[in-house]
Amino acid sequence: MRTLFPNYERKGLDQEAMQRAGVRWDEIAKPLHGLGRLEDVIVKIAGIQGSEEISVQKRAMLVFCGDNGITDQGVTQTDSHVTAVVADNIAEGKASISKMCSRCRTDVFAVDVGIRDAVHSEKLIDRKIAKGTKDFTKEPAMSREETLQALETGISLVKECKDRGYTILGTGEMGIGNTTTGSAIAVSLLGLSVEEAVGRGAGLSDHGLKRKKEVIAQAVDTYKLREQDAFEVLRHVGGFDIAGMAGAFIGGAVFGVPIVIDGMISAVAALVAQRIFPGAVDAMLASHIGKEPCMRAVLEELDLKPVVCADLALGEGSGAALLFPMLDMAEAVYRNDETFEKIQLEPYKRYEEK
Repeated sequence: MRTLFPNYERKGLDQEAMQRAGVRWDEIAKPLHGLGRLEDVIVKIAGIQGSEEISVQKRAMLVFCGDNGITDQGVTQTDSHVTAVVADNIAEGKASISKMCSRCRTDVFAVDVGIRDAVHSEKLIDRKIAKGTKDFTKEPAMSREETLQALETGISLVKECKDRGYTILGTGEMGIGNTTTGSAIAVSLLGLSVEEAVGRGAGLSDHGLKRKKEVIAQAVDTYKLREQDAFEVLRHVGGFDIAGMAGAFIGGAVFGVPIVIDGMISAVAALVAQRIFPGAVDAMLASHIGKEPCMRAVLEELDLKPVVCADLALGEGSGAALLFPMLDMAEAVYRNDETFEKIQLEPYKRYEEK
């Protein structure tokens, strides 16, 4: 699959920078690994950025917005007009993610990769590929060319952000129907059953959930998706938002920018990125474990451990935003010069766990 992007090379993790970051943690006057996974995240950021002098202060949330034709099949509680309304609100700083990010000094960029209805905010970044994807019960959601364009959009946005000085990015999405597309991808790539993988999304009745499972099972069988590679699965049952986020995760690995996973939809995009561009996981950070049933399986496949467990189901990048102030606090400790040596205390010894 790397032939899809022959001009891109993965930077890889700087092992020496990670080792130095680990030594710095152990020198600080506190219990070894006392901040647990937050210490691991800081060490990984050092590896991604190539320096133990990490930088997480200039950050942005990329929210990919697009509509999904599968909503015609009754798999959502609301119809597609909601996507444009919420995307406008995100761009104008009025949405939930906007309020959250304003508290943690994070810029929010709403990106129109495929909204069906008219949008009004001039602050929306226009990268529209089409007015929504196709209904995948009738034909593949995207053409090969559209899928590649969405992936390239995500890659290019990461480069643009890095060129503007951003050092860490979060991923978010807005697209009615995308828990259906996300679950369909997870079922196909991980060999899960629809019963164990598919949840209620933003809120479905029992009838709606049954229909959602039927639609996904039908597509998996019709297109023989368990036998297809990640790119084909993405274009058959994915969406512009998922493809854009997958591109962002690839861009993170190419340009050395940490990319934070949000919820299930974002995690599925991360899985697609890793399958399409092996090693993309090097630049990924997991923020939280969401409510959707398949998310745990996706993160386990990526061998990523989330920091937050709060039963979130908001989307938009909300879980990724929660990680940023936690990183600020972890960084404050990481830069603490009160070392065991300075305060003349015997350092803790590290013993092997049995």
